[in-house]
Amino acid sequence: MKITLNNREENIERDLITIQELIEYKNFTFKLLVTKINDRLIKKDERKTANIKDGDKVVVLHMISGG
Repeated sequence: MKITLNNREENIERDLITIQELIEYKNFTFKLLVTKINDRLIKKDERKTANIKDGDKVVVLHMISGG
């Protein structure tokens, strides 16, 4: 399956994957993440059920705070 992840084309060797599985597969380890599929915000409690399909545009952003 081909997706766009953070503006880069990625090939995922699965036909269907959830956003949570993608986070684990790509080893995103920050606690505060913003996730979107096709510009739709995916809340943390929806990540295990939100499926990514071939051709989807996915964004995973690290939230960093400081002062």
